[in-house]
Amino acid sequence: MAFTTLVSAEETAAHLNDRQWVICDCRHNLADHSAGYRAYRAGHIPGARFLHLDVDLSGPKTGLNGRHPLPHPATFGLRLGALGVANDSQVVAYDESGGVYASRLWWMLRWVGHMKVAVLDGGWQAWTRAKLPFTVEQPAPEPVSFSIKPQPQLAVDSARLLANIGERKALVLDARSNDRYRGENETLDPVAGHIPGAVNRFFKLNLGDDGRFKTPAALNTEFGALLNGQASADIVHQCGSGVTACHNLLAMEVAGLAGSRLYPGSWSEWVSDRRRPVATGAAP
Repeated sequence: MAFTTLVSAEETAAHLNDRQWVICDCRHNLADHSAGYRAYRAGHIPGARFLHLDVDLSGPKTGLNGRHPLPHPATFGLRLGALGVANDSQVVAYDESGGVYASRLWWMLRWVGHMKVAVLDGGWQAWTRAKLPFTVEQPAPEPVSFSIKPQPQLAVDSARLLANIGERKALVLDARSNDRYRGENETLDPVAGHIPGAVNRFFKLNLGDDGRFKTPAALNTEFGALLNGQASADIVHQCGSGVTACHNLLAMEVAGLAGSRLYPGSWSEWVSDRRRPVATGAAP
């Protein structure tokens, strides 16, 4: 059985000795970029490989492509192979932030054509609450060949979104907090506000009080109200830098609303060109 959206801590634990399962620790802190690796060194799921958001899940910044631009697909494929991820591997990604950084890896694997990837539902907290084993021993994975099958249609660029402001063919969902969407309390990017026409869906709304994703039925109802009959293939997700937007994209897949797309550069790329329009305040 392949897991392509979420997987439980218990199911993951049952496959700790399965060589076809590759577990990836994606813990990160935007305010302290070494915090994730320190947490990994202090204890992680046995066999887990560590992937850093800035090093492994991002490419070089140019000043015009956002805070977490995508790496070249071939570069990412080489990194996956070095970590022992093969084309038939079942990948499980986890973090301790509700799945935010894990969902970035989840989307990126789909972007290079690998569908057997799931986010550990509830993350590190669910693992430790279940009193499952952990270790400080770092694995030495045997490198393998990973063949990428790029899926460029999963991403949308700034030119497409600029044209969409007039066309309104796609519905843009902004995963940032409501205050940042309105243009208040912006501390990460030099310009506050949102892409004109975008609708706010704070990614944390995808989680229940236990830190796990809400049920597919609940997510379907909530996203369905936002989509208002629009096809999921016409939905584009964005956030500050293309990370938390993946959480909304994953939540839609969990809800059975497949086929939405990501604007990887997101707000940080959008505002790098001051000619692009900016809106503030609540959605009309």
